Amino acid sequence: MADAGRVIAGLAKGVRLAAPGPGTRPLADRVKQTLFAVLEPELEAAVVLDLFAGSGAGGIEALSRGAARAVFVEQDGGAARVIAENLRRAGLTAQGEVVRGDAIAWLGAATGAVAAGPFDVVLVDPPYADTDALAHALELVGVHLTPGGVVVAKHFWRDAPPMRAGLLASVRERRFGETSLTFYRRRDGCRDSEEAGES
Repeated sequence: MADAGRVIAGLAKGVRLAAPGPGTRPLADRVKQTLFAVLEPELEAAVVLDLFAGSGAGGIEALSRGAARAVFVEQDGGAARVIAENLRRAGLTAQGEVVRGDAIAWLGAATGAVAAGPFDVVLVDPPYADTDALAHALELVGVHLTPGGVVVAKHFWRDAPPMRAGLLASVRERRFGETSLTFYRRRDGCRDSEEAGES
């Protein structure tokens, strides 16, 4: 089985995670370290949504660092099983819920995201080639975000998502080679860009 790296901090620090296969793009350690340095103040007792979850490494890292609960949405059945196995390895099964389904449909359904949320932190990581999926997810997810919540989109650096999408407005971007992270807040939220994780 392919490798998705280790949990880098918190209760499950050092636990090695499996990846669904060679076609997935697990978070590189440098990206993960920067992402969670920014998110650290948001994580205590947070409810986290990991969309297009792949190995689940993002949501598992959040749980390890103090999030209360995480929902992982992944369409591929093999990947969903890997997420469940990774939660077991990390000793976090009770805090994680794995949903096998299409992330866009799940966000837009009358049940699903509505019942599972609202969310304090949302990670969005669709296949790089599927820029439409990223844009649609950003359009839909804002209504499921708590006031002051944060959404992080991972994408190919040349395919920057919109500055505004639905209820969201981007507040910062970080680039790591071909990978970029764009951070969003709700436009009706209480925090400005300086409070959105400037470090």
